[in-house]
Amino acid sequence: MGWVTGLVPGGKESFNTCLVIVDRYSKSVRCLPCHKEDAAMDTSLLFWNNIISICGIPKTIISDRDPSFTLELWTNIYDILGTKCAFSTAYHP
Repeated sequence: MGWVTGLVPGGKESFNTCLVIVDRYSKSVRCLPCHKEDAAMDTSLLFWNNIISICGIPKTIISDRDPSFTLELWTNIYDILGTKCAFSTAYHP
């Protein structure tokens, strides 16, 4: 799970960021349009409505050390769902 930022604003809501989620099992990719200014709660609702409600609760989530995924809100969500959060290694070749 990660972000693509710096996009040219587009669509009716002028989205400028994309939350990218890859299913390690099926190798499917979901790109969810959002705003760079969205709060952690907005991102968690986006994740819930587009991933968990369709695919179910993931066993693990691998993400970089982006502060938006290390906030207390996300930590609580991981605990409630029983999901393990693994962070990718910086500068891993």
